[in-house]
Amino acid sequence: MKIQYLLTRADEMGGTQRAVLISAASAAARHEVEVVSVFRTRAEPFFAVPDGVASRYLVDATDPASPRPAARRPLDADACRALAARPSRYVEPAWDDAFHRLADLELERALRGTDADVVVTSSPALAAFAVQLVPTGVVTVHQEHAADERRGPGAEPLLRHGPALDALVAGTEAARAWYADTFGTSGPRLAVVPRGLPTGFRPRSARVNPVVAIAARLVPDKQVDHAIRAFGRLADDRPEWILRVYGEGPELPRLRALVDELELNDHVHLLGAAPRMDEEWARASVCLLTSHAEAYPLVLAEARAAALPCVAYDCPDGPAALIRDGVDGFLVAPGDIDGLTAALGKLLAEEELRNRFAEAALEAVGPPAADPAGAMWEALFEELRAAAGRPDAADAKADRVAGHEARADGGDAVLTVPAAPGRRVATDLAHKAHEVRVEALHAGYRRGGGQVCLVADDLTPADVADRNLGLVVDVLESAGIPYVYVDTPDDADDAIHRHDVAVAEDRRGDFLAALAEVYADDAVYAAALSPEGILTRTAIAGVLGAWGLVAAPDAIRVFQPVVTSGGLLRLAGAYGTTVSFWRESEDGRDLELPVRTTVGRVLPAGSPTPVHRQVAGREVTTTAPFEQVRAGAFDFPVDVVYAWPGAVSDSEALRYSLRSLDMYAPWVRTVHLVADGPAPAWLDTGRVAVVRHDDLFRAPEWTSPPSGNPLAVEARLHHVEGLAEHFLHLADDVFLGRETRPGLFFHANGITRHFAAPDALPPTAVSTDDAFEVSAAKNGRALLEARFGRTATDLFRRAPHALRRGVLREIEREFAAELARTGRAAERSHADVAAASWLHHAYAYVTGQGVPGEIAHEYVDLGDRGRHRLLTRLLASRAYDVFCLAGGGAAVGSASGGPAGSDVPPGEQARIRRAFLAEYFPVASGFEKGSARNLRTR
Repeated sequence: MKIQYLLTRADEMGGTQRAVLISAASAAARHEVEVVSVFRTRAEPFFAVPDGVASRYLVDATDPASPRPAARRPLDADACRALAARPSRYVEPAWDDAFHRLADLELERALRGTDADVVVTSSPALAAFAVQLVPTGVVTVHQEHAADERRGPGAEPLLRHGPALDALVAGTEAARAWYADTFGTSGPRLAVVPRGLPTGFRPRSARVNPVVAIAARLVPDKQVDHAIRAFGRLADDRPEWILRVYGEGPELPRLRALVDELELNDHVHLLGAAPRMDEEWARASVCLLTSHAEAYPLVLAEARAAALPCVAYDCPDGPAALIRDGVDGFLVAPGDIDGLTAALGKLLAEEELRNRFAEAALEAVGPPAADPAGAMWEALFEELRAAAGRPDAADAKADRVAGHEARADGGDAVLTVPAAPGRRVATDLAHKAHEVRVEALHAGYRRGGGQVCLVADDLTPADVADRNLGLVVDVLESAGIPYVYVDTPDDADDAIHRHDVAVAEDRRGDFLAALAEVYADDAVYAAALSPEGILTRTAIAGVLGAWGLVAAPDAIRVFQPVVTSGGLLRLAGAYGTTVSFWRESEDGRDLELPVRTTVGRVLPAGSPTPVHRQVAGREVTTTAPFEQVRAGAFDFPVDVVYAWPGAVSDSEALRYSLRSLDMYAPWVRTVHLVADGPAPAWLDTGRVAVVRHDDLFRAPEWTSPPSGNPLAVEARLHHVEGLAEHFLHLADDVFLGRETRPGLFFHANGITRHFAAPDALPPTAVSTDDAFEVSAAKNGRALLEARFGRTATDLFRRAPHALRRGVLREIEREFAAELARTGRAAERSHADVAAASWLHHAYAYVTGQGVPGEIAHEYVDLGDRGRHRLLTRLLASRAYDVFCLAGGGAAVGSASGGPAGSDVPPGEQARIRRAFLAEYFPVASGFEKGSARNLRTR
C-alpha cells in the first residue's frame, strides 16, 4: 500500500518530526511511503529523510516574507504574499496560526489528488484538512503528538473533525481514555501505539561522564528553566557535573540570562540542536524532562534505549507510560522544582542507583532489532483498509459525524466532558476544579507553585511540619485507626524537620478515605513517596477517591502548602508528614516497615502496644523501641552567642540573623547577646539572655571592659552565666540558609566540628601587614607548636563556630597569660589570640575533642560589585547551610593580609543587604517585639 505522512514543518527539530520519520522508515520496509511537508523552512532539513522514503514540500517558506508554491509554476510574488496574508478557511488562527490561504490551496491540490491508500496526520489542524479533502476511500489516521487535553484551542480541529477520521492513535492508554470520554460513541477507531525507535545499532552510555542532558524545543511549555534551577541547586555540591541543554527556540535568550544570573556558566551548557541525539545520550549519564505536558516523549524513549536513568515531571500523559517510578527512573510532581532537585540529587550522588535504573530501562526497551511499534502500525493499517472496503463504511462514518454534532452545542462547539474515571488526578479536570472550589471557600488561601496554599506570615518550616503532623494524627484518631509515631535517622543530605507515622497496610484504604472526608473542603494534599523518598504523584485530599494510586503506595506524604503573603517563601511537600504502611511478615512475628527507622525496618509484632509521648505540643502514640535513648541521639542543649566589643553595631543584621535561627535552627535552646549599651528597640529581651560586658570583665581583675576588640570578648565567652556546655558563636553577618540539625556542628557524643576555609594559614611569622584574624591565628599556631610540638595550617570559615565551654576552660588554663593579655586589650593588636574563632578548633582537634566537618557555605563581599550576582543565586537555590554577607574587605579565611577595598559605597551596601535579607527571611521571628510569632509564642 501507499502511505502518506503529513507534517506541518518537516525541516525543523522536534519530537513530532523525529517520530514521524521513524514511523515512515519502518513502514518503508514493506510499503511505498511519502512524507509531505506543508512548509519548507530550511535549505536542508534538520533530520535527514530516511532511505526509501520519498518527500516533497507544498509551500516554500524559506523566505518568510515571500512564500510561494514549492513544486509547481510559481504564482506572481505579489499574489503569493496576498494569499499568505489571508487566514485559512479550514483552520482558524487561534487553533494553529501556521496556515493561510496559500497553504489551503496547496493542500487542496495535494490531498484531493492523492493516490495514497492511507494518509497519516500529525497535528489537529492537519487532521481537519485531511478529513475534508482526501477522496472517499482513502483511510485517514491521526497520530497525536501532544496531550490534547492540554492543547487548549489547538485541540479544537480534532474535537470538531475527529469522528470523520478512520482512526485516532494515542501514545498512552490514559490519552486514549480521554479521547474515548470526549467522543463517546461518536469517536473513530481509537488505538494506542507507542512511539517507535529506530532499529539497528543504538549507542549506549557507560555512564562514566558526569553529564546530565535535556533535549527539548526551547519554548515555555518545556520548562527548561526548571531543569536549570534544579541543577543549579546541586552545582556546588557536585562541581564535577554539568548540564547540557540541547535545543533551539524563542526561550534561548531568557535561558542564557538565567544561566548568567545564577552564575552557572561553568556548569550549564546551552548547546543548540543536535541532529544525532542518540550519540549525545550515549555521552551523558542522566536524562531530564521538565515539560508541562507530553503525549509520549520520544526523548525519554531514546534516552532509555541509550541506557540512561531518567528524571521527569509526572505530566500528562507520556512520562508515566515510560518511566517506572523508583525502578528505572523518578517521576516528580509537575512543577515541583524541590522534588526535581531531590530526585536528580539522588541520582548524581549514587552511581549504583544510576546503573540499576539504567539496566532496568534497557530491559524494558527491548533489543534494538525489535520493532513492536512498526508491527502495531502494520496491523492497524490492514484493519482500517479492510473496514474501509465494507459497503457500510461511508454510512458508519456519516452516523459518527452526525452523532457528534448532535451532542455539541450549536453543532460547532468544542466538546468538553469529564476525564476518564480512575485517571491520574494530577491531570484530571475534576482535580483542578476541586482546587478552584477550595480556594474560593477560604479567604486566606491562594495558588502558589501549582497548588492551593494557606497564606501565613508567622510559620517557620518547623511550624509547618508540626502542623502537618497534626493534620495526620487528627484523621487517624478521629477514624480510630491505630498508628505508631516512628523516629527516622538523621540524613546528612536532608536536614528538613518532618514527622513520620506508620499504619497497618490493611488500614491504608481507611486512612485515605478518612483523609478525603475530613479535608474535603481544605487545601490538604497527599503525595505518593517512592522507595528513594521522592515525592511523585500528588492529589488534593478531596478527590483521593478517584486517585489511581489509592491502593498502591507503601508510603505517602500529607501536607498543607503554606506561602507567605509576598510569595517569597513557600513550604510544601518537603515538610509533610510521612505515613508508611507496615505489613506482617510471612510467619506473623514481625512488622515490616517500608521506611528506615532508628531501630531498623522491622518491629516485633507486639510493638504497637501504645506508649504516649509529647511531640510538637501534642500527645502521640508510639511504641517502646522508639522510647529508648539511642547512643547517637542528641540529648544535650545547644545555645547561641552573639558578641560585640561595644554596643550592638548593626541592629538590622542581627534582626535577620535571628530570623535565620528561628527559621532553620528550632533546636537552639537559648540565645545570649553579649554587648554594651542598650539592646535594639525591636528586640524582645525577654526572649534572649542579655549579657553586659561588666558581667564578663569584673573588677578588680579587669579594670575596664574592651571598647573595640572583638577578640577580647571572644576570650571570655565561656564565662557567660547559664551558657550551655555546647554552643555556637555567630557573627551578626552570618546567616543560616536552610534547615539545619545539631549534627552539622556537633557529634552526638559532644565532639565539635570545625570548617576549614579554602586558603591555608601562611607559614610566615606575624607581620603588621597581616589582617588581625590572620595574625591571631598565627599566634595560636605558635602556642600549639610550643605546647604539643605540632603545627596547624588551617584558617576557618566565617560560619557558626561550634564551641565547648570545657575546651575553652582548658585553653584558658594552658595559655592563661595569652588569653588574659588579649582580654585586657581595648583595641585590636597583632599580639591577640582568637580563642573562639581559631584556637578552640585547632586545640580541640589536637586533643581529640574536635574534628573537621563539612558545610555548604558561601561568602559574599558586598563591597565587591562583581559578587552581587551571588545574591540572586543564593535566593534562587536556598542551597547553602550558611552564608556570610560582609562589607568591603578580604574574607575571614583569606590570607590576603589586608583589606581588599570596596567599589560600593557603604550606603548602597546596606540597601542591597536589607533588600536581599527581607526577601530571604520574610517571616518576622519570635525575637521581634509585636511580631505574629512573638505574640503567639509568649
